[in-house]
Amino acid sequence: MDGGVQQYSPRTVEEVFQDFKGRRAGLIKALTTDVEEFYRQCDPEKENLCLYGFPNEHWEVNLPAEEVPPELPEPALGINFARDGMHEKDWLSLVAVHSDAWLLSGAFYFGARFGFDKTDRKRLFNMINELPTIFEVVTGTAKKQSKEKSSNHSSSKSKSDSKVRTPEPQAKRTPEPQAKYPKETLQKEEEEGMDEEDEGEEEHGETLCGACGENYGTDEFWICCDICEKWFHGKCVKITPARAEHIKQYKCPSCSGKRARP
Repeated sequence: MDGGVQQYSPRTVEEVFQDFKGRRAGLIKALTTDVEEFYRQCDPEKENLCLYGFPNEHWEVNLPAEEVPPELPEPALGINFARDGMHEKDWLSLVAVHSDAWLLSGAFYFGARFGFDKTDRKRLFNMINELPTIFEVVTGTAKKQSKEKSSNHSSSKSKSDSKVRTPEPQAKRTPEPQAKYPKETLQKEEEEGMDEEDEGEEEHGETLCGACGENYGTDEFWICCDICEKWFHGKCVKITPARAEHIKQYKCPSCSGKRARP
């Protein structure tokens, strides 16, 4: 095997991370693009086999090192024994999890051997943690998380954009005659067969102010209570058109526990 410490001994955080990335790439290749060959080599009839990843992005299925203790932490033993006893997808996921554990143990083995302090170990872990795990790649979780992150980013951007737009005024408080003022007394329908929407709009009779009881005047500002849905002269409840524009939900004096002052 060409992945031992004697052939390759990274000593800095950056070198250990590059070693990690190379081995990770080899293991991912074995479990994805080269999966048929990897499956074939993991013969349950053979002895304990291990999956190795090397810094040059190659992989190998082989027996564990003969020396004890080994130069590097060993991958999980006997991955081949479970091959025919599990569904292929589940088996590959299991090997992926053990491969992730082996990669981390190797990286922090180098860190311990070459005296990385707390800051270096934290920096190494953060660099490693930016990459998806082998398990996430093999199971497709990495792609799903990437899509969700992209979707959330787009959604956040859209929400951010919406905040800078001028909000549309609500219908009941917009000083437009059709929405802000109650309808005049309706005339009788002259033709039959009008659609339900028109009929619904004309169900209202003569509108009276909920405070003073007087009729609606076309030249007067009115506002509707969002709670009891009664209409009021603006002057009766001391609400001006300008002030109404800044009210998200209007409550009349009665609904607010105050008396209306005509």
